Amino acid sequence: MFGRYAEFIVSSYAATAIVVLLLIGWVVLDHRRQKARLRDLEARGATRRSGRSATDLS
Repeated sequence: MFGRYAEFIVSSYAATAIVVLLLIGWVVLDHRRQKARLRDLEARGATRRSGRSATDLS
């Protein structure tokens, strides 16, 4: 199907898929951390200008 470049093409797609999955995981973990930090700040009395709470972000 890919001819003599099959190994290069398949490994390139695999590497790209791994990088994209790692980035998605990083964003999900960062989102959770940021929500937790906002909840902690609000629990200590910090307020936001928008008036929304951290639970309203989801």
